Parts: sequence; C-alpha cells; structure tokens
Amino acid sequence: HYPCAVCLPTVQAIRGDDITVRSYKVESRITSRFAHTTVRSSVVNSGSKAQSIGFNVQIPKRAFITNFTMNVNGITFVGSVKEKTVARNLYAQARARGKAAGIVRANSQDMETFKTEVHVPPGSNIEFELHYQEMMHRRLGFYEHSLYLQPGRLVPQFQVDVYVFEPKGISMVQTPNTLGVQFTELIKVTSTKDKAHIVFKPNLQQQRKCDNCTDSAIDGIFTVKYDVTRDSNAGELQVSDGHFVHFFAPSNLSPLPKNIVFVIDVSGSMWGVKMKQTVEAMQAILDDLTVDDHFSIVDFNHNVRCWSEELVPGSSIQIADAKKYIQSIKPNGGTNINEALMRAVQMLVRASNQGLIDPRSVSMVILVSDGDPTVGEIKLSTIQKNVKRVMREEFSLFSLGIGFDVDYDFLERIAMENRGMAQRIYANHDAAEQLRTFYSQVSSPLLRRITIQFPEDSVSDVTQNRFDKYFSGSELVVAGKVLPSESNTLTSFTTASARLDITLETDTDTAELDMELAKQQHSFTGFARQMWAYLTIKQLISERSLAATAAKKRKITQRIMSLAVEHQFVTPLTALLVESEDAKERLLADTPRDPKHGCCSVRVVYQPPPWVQMTTPAPPSQAEKGPEEWTLPQKVTLVDNDPHFIVHLPGSNMDVCFNIDSKPGHILNLVSDSGTGLVVNGQLISSKQAHKSKVSTYFGTVSVYYQPDGITFTSRLTLSRLCFRVRISIVKDSHVTVTINNNIQVMVLLHRVWKKHPVSVDFLGIYIPNDNQYSPLVHGLIGQFSREPEVSVYDIHEGVDPLKKQATMEVKGNKLQVTRGWQKDYRRDKRHGSNVYCWFIHNSGKGFIDGHYTDYIVPYLNSFLQTL
Repeated sequence: HYPCAVCLPTVQAIRGDDITVRSYKVESRITSRFAHTTVRSSVVNSGSKAQSIGFNVQIPKRAFITNFTMNVNGITFVGSVKEKTVARNLYAQARARGKAAGIVRANSQDMETFKTEVHVPPGSNIEFELHYQEMMHRRLGFYEHSLYLQPGRLVPQFQVDVYVFEPKGISMVQTPNTLGVQFTELIKVTSTKDKAHIVFKPNLQQQRKCDNCTDSAIDGIFTVKYDVTRDSNAGELQVSDGHFVHFFAPSNLSPLPKNIVFVIDVSGSMWGVKMKQTVEAMQAILDDLTVDDHFSIVDFNHNVRCWSEELVPGSSIQIADAKKYIQSIKPNGGTNINEALMRAVQMLVRASNQGLIDPRSVSMVILVSDGDPTVGEIKLSTIQKNVKRVMREEFSLFSLGIGFDVDYDFLERIAMENRGMAQRIYANHDAAEQLRTFYSQVSSPLLRRITIQFPEDSVSDVTQNRFDKYFSGSELVVAGKVLPSESNTLTSFTTASARLDITLETDTDTAELDMELAKQQHSFTGFARQMWAYLTIKQLISERSLAATAAKKRKITQRIMSLAVEHQFVTPLTALLVESEDAKERLLADTPRDPKHGCCSVRVVYQPPPWVQMTTPAPPSQAEKGPEEWTLPQKVTLVDNDPHFIVHLPGSNMDVCFNIDSKPGHILNLVSDSGTGLVVNGQLISSKQAHKSKVSTYFGTVSVYYQPDGITFTSRLTLSRLCFRVRISIVKDSHVTVTINNNIQVMVLLHRVWKKHPVSVDFLGIYIPNDNQYSPLVHGLIGQFSREPEVSVYDIHEGVDPLKKQATMEVKGNKLQVTRGWQKDYRRDKRHGSNVYCWFIHNSGKGFIDGHYTDYIVPYLNSFLQTL
C-alpha cells in the first residue's frame, strides 16, 4: 500500500499570484543507502506589484536539512548551521532592525514542511535551493525513497532525477505508480549491475490535468523502491573517507517463535473509525500467528480485562475465539494505561517462570492507544518507571499511537527504553493497513542478541553495535571511524542467537571504495562520514530523551550540537542561519522539538531586504510615561479563575481558551525567557472543599523572577520588593503591575472572597500584553504565543448547546474539535467580569500548547522551563 495524493496536505511548492515558475528540479543522489536531495526552483514576479513569493518543500521526517540558499535579484543568501542559541541571537539582532514575517506549520504522515517567503518588487528574479540528507531504512525487504511533488502549477522545466549507486550491486529497482496512471510511461529507469538512474521529465502538455487545463496533474509522492545484492549473511562492510559502515541483513533463516500480548485501548475516545480499523487490523494480525507462537489480548478503558489470563498457542481454535472477542468490544470509559501494561508484562513473566515458552523465542508487548491516561496512575514519568521496573531484558515493548490526542513522545520513550519502537498511526481510512504494515515489520524475528564488533585499535566512535532483535526484511547498520593502520583490510565479527548461536565474519579493503567513488559522476562521495554523523546524532537524541540527570542531558546536548554544526545538520538543537553576503539580512530555519505531536517542524522567518519598503510607526517611548499611564491594552492574554487561559492572537484577531486541570501545589510556568532573564510562574491552591464533586484550583502565588539582577517579585497577595530596572505599581486590594525594562509588563489581579465562604478562596489572575518584547527564546504556557501560530477555524456548526457552536480548528499541524464559548476578563469589573468570546480547546489545551501541560510543571517559583 502506498500513500495516495489525497493523503497530502495542499502545499504548493511555489506560492504567489501572477508569477512565472521557470524551473522546478529535484535531484537525489543515493550512495550506499544514504541520500542527498537537492530541490531547486527559479521564479519571476511577473505581476505589476510587489508581492510575497513562497517556496515550500515537504521533506521526510527522518531527514536533516543541510543547507538552504536563495538568490534575489543578484543578492545571495547562504546558509550555515549553528547552535540554536547562537543562530537565534544573530537572527534577533537582524530582526531588531525591521519587521520579520513568515511562519511555517504543516503536518502529514511522513513529512514535515520547509517553507519560506520573500517579498519582492515586480520583475524580480528569485532562485531557491534546499538540501537535505537522510539514511534509507530497509523495511519489508526494500528501501523506499519518497519525493513530494506538488508544484501547484505548470512548469516549463520540470525534472526529477534519482541516482542510485550501490557498490555490491542492485538486486531490484521499482517505481510504484504513486503519482497517477498518466505518468507511468514517463518515468524512465536505466540500471546496470551497481547503478540506477530514474528520471521523470514531463513537458508542459504532459503535466496538464486535461488537454486544455491550466492546472498541473503532478500532485503526490514520487517513489523509488530498491534492494541490494547480498553475497552472504555476514553483512556488507564499506570503508570510505576514513569512516566505515557495516550493513547487516541476513536472510534464509527460520523465524523464531514469538510470544505477544496485544494491549488495546478501548476507551470512549476509540469509538468509531479508530476502533473499526483496529478490529479490522487485528483480524489479519491474528491470522498471521502460527501454532509455535503464543499470545493473549488485554483490552482496557478505566478497567482492565484479559481475553485469556495466560498465554495460549496460536491454534486455529484460539485465534477464532480471539477474533470473536475483538469484534465484541464496545469502546467506552477512561484510559488506564499503567495497569494494562502491568498486567501484560506479568503475563509474560508468568509464562517464562513456568517454562511455558521456548527460551529462544521472542517476547513482546504491542500497545495500541489513542490517548493519555485518565484513570489510575496518570503521571507519565511514573508509568515509564513502572514499565521499566517490571520489563525483563528479553522483553520488548512496541507502541502504536493512534491520532494526535496521544502523547507520542511518551509512547516513544517507553518503547525505546524497553528495546522496542513507536509509530504514529493516522486515524483515517487506511489506519488498519498502517497497523498491519507495522506488525509485518516485527512479525518475523530471525535473531536475538546481535553484536557487531571489530578488532581492537582498528576503529573508534562506533555507533550502537548491540541489538536486541533482528526482524526479517529489515537491516542493522553500524558506523564508525577507521583508525590509521598499516593494514589495508578492516574485519568485522558478528555474533547472534537464533535457534543456534552463530558467529559470522567479513572484511573489506579500506581503499577500494574511494577509488570506485572517484570514477562515479553522480555518487555522493561523503556518504560514510555523513551517515556516521547521522546515526550518531539520531542515537544521541534518543539517549537525551531518556537521560536520568540534568548533567548527563547537558553533556549529550553539547555532543549533539558539536556534531550537528560540524556536519551541517539542522537538528532540534541547531538552526540554519541564512545570511546575505554582507550579513545585513538574515533568515532563521529552525526545527523546534514537538514532542507531543511529532509533526510540524521547520519555521523560517524572513528578514526583509533593503529594497522592500516597510513603514512601522514608532511607538511612543514608554519611559516617558508614568506607571499609571501605561495601562494594559484592551486585548491581552490572561489566566484567571480556576484557571481559565485566554490567549489573544492579534494576527488572527481571535481569542482561544483552555483550562488546565492540575493539582494543588503544582507550579505552572507561564513565561520562561532565558534571553531576557524573565520567568513568570504560578502556584496552584485548591478551593476549601469540592463543589459538585470537583475540587477547583486557582493561582494563590504568582512569582515574577528577573534573573539579571536576581530580582524576584512574588505576589502572595502582598508585595515583595522594588528594584532598579523593575517598576512596581500597586493599587491596594486591587492589582499589582510589574514593568521590566519599560518593555515587559505583567499585571496580577487580586480576587477577595468572603472569609467564611464554605468553598471559595482568595486567588490571583494574571494579565499579560501581547506586545511584551521578549527574546526569541521565550516559551511557557503563555510565552510561547509571542510567536503567533497560524490558526484556521472552519466547519462551524450547531453544537449540543444551541448557545455554543462547534467547529474544527487547524493549528500547529493538528485538527482540533473546538467549542464557541466565553470566559471572563475581570480587569474592569472584578465582581462580574466582562465576557471574552473565544474558541475553547478541550483536554487542557492539548494540540494548541506545545507538548503536554505537565511539561510546564516546574519545581520552584523561580525555576525556568527546561527546553521542550
């Protein structure tokens, strides 16, 4: 099954009105499973007015951008990868000189979107060029290279070239028909023993949707599939440019028996298409089991049920009974992930202790869930610790997250920590196929406990070389540096357990491949060096997410940044600074980590060049105003009551609301800006008793901490201190306004209640202007929205409550179901408040805020937020 064109979001490669796209060319050079892709386009502003022209490229999620250059009317912008803080500071310096524009967010199943735009006068010529690199992963017996082609218009010079060079030989190359039947004959493949060239070069007429159409029919994924020739099961060892890569993909081995506990979420949120597709997938997966395999099913909502308390053989009778059980499930209730996983692991432990399973078999838990825990243990870090504590070394956990309500970062962590992997399943018409495909990748284990080693003093800086399992159709890859030696041969030794223990050996000439690469016109000569860096960085990013201490995390962070800068990879810790030759104009290509959604991705902000006329009226100096003159604007971002957040988005002229349901005593970070040294935190207190079975929480303490002077203003319904560069205005029994450096302001509003009130308590509200001048490093529940996300609301319709319409909101790559309602702004009327109409986000802001609300819980009132 291949993704279809309709699966892709509508993202035109070149965006603009009345423009001429002269050329759009894509070239991929794949050498030894490592791909370097270049996307180039030449555009002219044919209109009579200045306008913004956009350049969008969708790239695979696993790829790293390595460079972006742009030539605008003879001025060249050249990219360089720098540590994120360095790049952001340099960008901020440029931004301070003028108005910046252009933010990118997009999401799809396997891609993220790079997007930039440039505002140019009529007649301007623009040339865009983007480079990215990725390692080809072997799945189900082949490598798949995907290019996303969505020109959005007819292009006179449109061409795609894919060059493949595999030193040991190419065993098969295919170009599946993923673009449409009309292009089948236009894709030309030329191949020899070790090389292949795939070219797609439709002329203008061939690009048209119909004979007289002006729209392009090219809209989808261009796919190349191939596999390589393998001489032996010992693997393929390659040496180039002082680095080695060992590829290990044995075949002709008998699969090992497997023991699987399927753990399936049947909470209310799984109702409908998610459950239907899960049931459909499970029917096929159960059919794949053999009598040598053992299995059981755990399904859970707020309760946990087991189809069988013990593992049973995969006989036809048991499989038929399990299918009936799966079909009878009716989703409802909450989500108790912790207890479900505990029961599943206990089942494997019992079977192992009682000798019911083959000691050489492979044991795994496969979790399918679409949401965060709501019942039992709900703290994700505790669940992670619980699972790690009970899992045995020989067990693996695989996590499948359906949709975007699930904390994918959490599923990935528990899988990686327990020798498995995670995958997001998209809740659409082919979710069952996605589930089956994932299962196919892990359904045929061939080896256990694989170790790939090299003679002492022959190599250094070796990537992961011990693997828990090897599955049929996949590939294990180890890379490293080759140490200087008098010998011109490098040898590897592989040991593994199958039905019997095996030892394999292979060697290679250390100079032979470089000589061969020098003869190749379209090979990527630096592949081994870049592949080593790629693998190392990917593994370090995984280690960083599991780091037990802050010190260890810092050490890993420094290593990632150093490698990424050296090898020019844009990672979650680096950014691409694109500068004009005189460094006066800058762009910032930044890949913010999005642990919650694993999507979205490259943010590019363009600093207008000098030929763009932009006028911004200078604001009156705040320094000239007295403390009471600089009142908060009519529209602000605020959090008040129990606690209701209202985020004002000035660009969209929209207010978005959400609640945070946390616990009394928790300290929530609202603004964290290490660039200016400012942090605003609020500590929750509870109502005196439950009202309608619910204990409400409010902010009882608000801390405004200003680091450069070590200044802290803490409002426990009283005033703390007045300092240089910090101005504090107090209106007794009403509010306190803190002004920092004349450009950042926070107002804390006091709510008093009757002291003998049986339920309510005194509490605080926080009001923050949208034009506070933070640094680019700002984050927090409120601070993150100083970089306003693109938001669109559509499909507005009547809800259950006729006064509250419902709609779909697209934001940060997510589709959220939202409700029209109102919250209160109490600045002018503290008793009744004034209504602020807003779109309400459910589930504690999930999908609107970055990450999960628990990511914003900090240990102390003066704590800065750790990088999300």
